Amino acid sequence: MNTRLRLEDISRLPQPGTDVPAEVAFAPDGQGLTFLQSTDGGLVRSLWWYDLETGERQAIAGPTPGTEREETIGHEERLRRERTRTSELGITEFAWAKSAANPTLVVPVGGRVLTGRGPDGRAAAQALEPMEAVDEVSCAIVAPDGLKVAFVRGGDLWVAPLDGTSPQQLTENAEPGVFNALAEFIAAEELARYEGLWWSLDGSHLAYAHVDERGVPPFVISHLGDASPSHEEHRYPFAGGPNAQVTLRVVPATGGRAAEVNLRMADDDYLARVVAEPAGGWLVAVLPRAQRSLRWLRVAPEGNARDLWTEASEPWLNLDAHTRVLNDGRILRSTERTGYRHLELRRPDGALVRQLTSGPWTVTDVTHVDEERGEVLFIGTADGALERHLYAVTLDAPEPVSRPARLTEEAGWHAVVMSHDGRRWVDSWSTLEHAPAVSVRHRDGGAPIPIHTPAVTAAALDRRPPELLTVLAADGTTPLDAAFYRPEAPAAIPPPCVVWVYGGPHSQNVNRAWEMTLSPLRQYLAQCGVAVLVVDNRGAANRGLAFEAPLAGHFGGVEVADQAAAVRQLASAGEIDASRVGITGGSYGGKMTLACVIDEPEIFRAGVAIAAVTDQAAYDTAYTERYLGKPQDDPDAYERSSVLPRAGRLDGSVLLIHGALDENVHLRHSIRLVAKLQAVGRQIELVILPDDRHRVRSASGLQTRDRRTVLHLLTELGVPLPDELVEAGTGAAATV
Repeated sequence: MNTRLRLEDISRLPQPGTDVPAEVAFAPDGQGLTFLQSTDGGLVRSLWWYDLETGERQAIAGPTPGTEREETIGHEERLRRERTRTSELGITEFAWAKSAANPTLVVPVGGRVLTGRGPDGRAAAQALEPMEAVDEVSCAIVAPDGLKVAFVRGGDLWVAPLDGTSPQQLTENAEPGVFNALAEFIAAEELARYEGLWWSLDGSHLAYAHVDERGVPPFVISHLGDASPSHEEHRYPFAGGPNAQVTLRVVPATGGRAAEVNLRMADDDYLARVVAEPAGGWLVAVLPRAQRSLRWLRVAPEGNARDLWTEASEPWLNLDAHTRVLNDGRILRSTERTGYRHLELRRPDGALVRQLTSGPWTVTDVTHVDEERGEVLFIGTADGALERHLYAVTLDAPEPVSRPARLTEEAGWHAVVMSHDGRRWVDSWSTLEHAPAVSVRHRDGGAPIPIHTPAVTAAALDRRPPELLTVLAADGTTPLDAAFYRPEAPAAIPPPCVVWVYGGPHSQNVNRAWEMTLSPLRQYLAQCGVAVLVVDNRGAANRGLAFEAPLAGHFGGVEVADQAAAVRQLASAGEIDASRVGITGGSYGGKMTLACVIDEPEIFRAGVAIAAVTDQAAYDTAYTERYLGKPQDDPDAYERSSVLPRAGRLDGSVLLIHGALDENVHLRHSIRLVAKLQAVGRQIELVILPDDRHRVRSASGLQTRDRRTVLHLLTELGVPLPDELVEAGTGAAATV
């Protein structure tokens, strides 16, 4: 590389090529696009309008005071950003009403709500104004007809008509530990249900979650780095402990008595999915706490519920967001009952009509149901798990289709947003060689309309894409996808190696996308003469249930064995020095870092574990119990899956890094490991980031994390330190 990376480049956000149009949406009448992007290449986003007729691009709403800096964002908004993994600032969300006859755009920002209405999408986009008497808002959702906005204030549900009428409060029962129309922690963090409020499609009724978390013991997090120390309390549901009590309620949008829906849920069941249907009402999915089945019901606007069908899966059930209800009441679903996630069609009563797709690949997203054409458009892995493509399959296919029609042409990673009529789509496409390019493509052919053409390429940055490899799992037969970053300068002897790891379920870290080449930490280590290896071990996502299943009942078993097996294979091929191997990762990857150094000490000499889960019993209910069951029912699974019982065997050099305010993987995890090691006379370095949560966001936290990670790994692997690292010093740390 002639363009040298510096330490500061690792921590800089956004990274090159990532400031692209995001959350792109077609206006309901198809005249243009709205999307989020910064105005100056930074993290602070504005809302833009792109006119598809003229090609004009215009920023139509910008950030409001208090939304431009992490330090000034409110507490609730900070926690929402943690759950949604949002790093950007300014405007972070918006939505169009479904109605093309009444174009309405709604933008929640900084506790206020901007709305724009007009005779067409162009006019609505340029008419954004703050709603009167609507402030201190936690969330805001526009009605499908574009005539009303429902919002949450102080834990209660309100509705504001867009004709200027005063807002009306629909619930009045919020109190500490009780709230309405918002997702509880476990739903947002582990079930990918980020909403707690759903309009009926005719706009007449609202379904909402009523959450009572008073039975969940509070967990206190202290802000000890502040001049005036303070603390915050979180109702955190530890594995085996009580969950929040969640019920579904329905209320007329004009006000009146709310009806509690009898979903026949046990106290510890999860409200998993709510999907509005054209006939009125909603399809609702209930997930039992054991997470081996999913029960679907139909809920009428008046609150009556009727069971439809139940899905079952072993060793657990993975949730999805693919359910669509057709105008005639038929239901499109995706399930893993074949071992791979595929599409199926059901009658309005839930009875299975037919399976639409099949084969050893997965459907990863449903983008559109085109009832006029009789097709489903979806994203999947029919051309391999390393890529994503848009495919089409007919609703009336007599047999399941194993090779669906592919609509995206270029190899690589495609993310797609369809127009409302299904004729066009926005394609965000990247490869190892170039950053995401965004264009509008037409179903019937024709030249694409470029919306964003990246100037950033691997060649322009002088970064070498990783080599994508196949290695064998520890069982000697299962192929695993891997990425290998060669050191910048060829050496006469095999180089040292750092394994970057996540390793847990619901993840895929090897692909043909720009993020693989971009990765600044991996590229910096390669620049320093270190090879970097990334492996998707057994348990990773998007390769079928059988590939994931080895994690059942035991975290840190096959994953560790697979990572070690991959290192041995590259060492045997003369690609790396087996005597100088380090490892690093965060969250589950932090847990994997510790487990690899403890259980494979002959392979892994050093590690940096960031926000590591050291004890599964100290993590939350829905995630942990999905794979390990309850600790009361299978204590051995928790003993096997936690690193604390084996901490005394830690022999390699490990650095712990943890955010003091982490409300997901609490600092307690690292402190308990320190206590275990002290009890056996061992020392370990611990770096605490005083102002950071699970997702490190502060400039000081990012710089400290990255500087300390590089310093520790290079030092322990015997690699000469670059001058800038020596000059920068070690940063704050303690040997404890």
